[in-house]
Amino acid sequence: MRILISGICGFAGSAIARSLVAKGGGHEVFGVDNFMRPGSEANRAGLKRLGVRLAHGDIRAASDVDSLPSCEWLVDAAANPSVLAGLDGLSTSRQLVEHNLGGTVNLLEYCKRNRAGFVLLSTSRVYSIAPLASLPVRVEGGAFRPDGKGLPEGLGPAGVSETFPTAAPVSLYGATKLASEALALEYGEAFSLPVFVNRCGILAGAGQFGRPDQGIFAYWINSHLRRRPLKYIGFGGTGHQVRDCLHPSDLVPLLLAQFAARKVATADRIVNAGGGAASAISLLQLTEWCADRFGPHPVSGDPVTRAFDIPWMVLDASKAARIWGWAPKTPLQSILEEIAAHAGTHPDWLELSAPLG
Repeated sequence: MRILISGICGFAGSAIARSLVAKGGGHEVFGVDNFMRPGSEANRAGLKRLGVRLAHGDIRAASDVDSLPSCEWLVDAAANPSVLAGLDGLSTSRQLVEHNLGGTVNLLEYCKRNRAGFVLLSTSRVYSIAPLASLPVRVEGGAFRPDGKGLPEGLGPAGVSETFPTAAPVSLYGATKLASEALALEYGEAFSLPVFVNRCGILAGAGQFGRPDQGIFAYWINSHLRRRPLKYIGFGGTGHQVRDCLHPSDLVPLLLAQFAARKVATADRIVNAGGGAASAISLLQLTEWCADRFGPHPVSGDPVTRAFDIPWMVLDASKAARIWGWAPKTPLQSILEEIAAHAGTHPDWLELSAPLG
């Protein structure tokens, strides 16, 4: 099977490519990347050593996408993945839309032309901010927990499900991914293409480019180890806000199951793919883990909550388990240890993955 991965030299794309090669099965993996993101060059040589073919191209340019060889399946792992994208001065709103939505259109046209299946790696950020930001929570063990009273539709003990509202606002980033989801499903229906959407939570692991707005686990661990300034932002400045995490290699069994699927109902084509409650951790708990691993390091606090920040996000992946028999395999402890080991051998990682400017 010929599998094309867009954004192949990013963290998610490269991890998926390596895992596909490691699984064997006769898959031919190749990919395209514009190497725009700082640090993406670090993955080029390793992928080439594995026999993965790479094209230097920009999915925003239709001519670049048109020049790619044909494939049977395309995994779209190319995106500006920051909820602050288009607002932080590092990219404009137009660049965000061109990349995350316009690029998806070009890839869908490629799939239409080559009769290829399409898998979009989407995000938990398609879920509405307002009910998440106002979620009733309590502090338990150094972390926020939903208090169980007056929870919004689509949120239960296992986390946020696919039935949670997706009404605006979801951030400019979330809106581009939600629009991409809709377009992908419409292309699938209009042109009889197999299309799947996997809404991922925070992806984490060794080699992730650490920044506060994306790659928070890598950023926090690297910063703690290097004794860089760290700050709890919002929600009282206590660090109780919670996220779950998923190792991107754990997506590969889900992708392979989707590649092998035949008839799948439209309603079943969108699933959450997150680490779930077992991998959920607060920033305060992560700091305590780092202190045990590297020694104590002070963290300051800013009580003012920013726009788009939410106190708790854990994805309920029970639908993926029911439809695809999928569940994350890499435990939280292993993910954190993997990041810490990588941080120990890459002292310049924060500088390498920092934004240009």
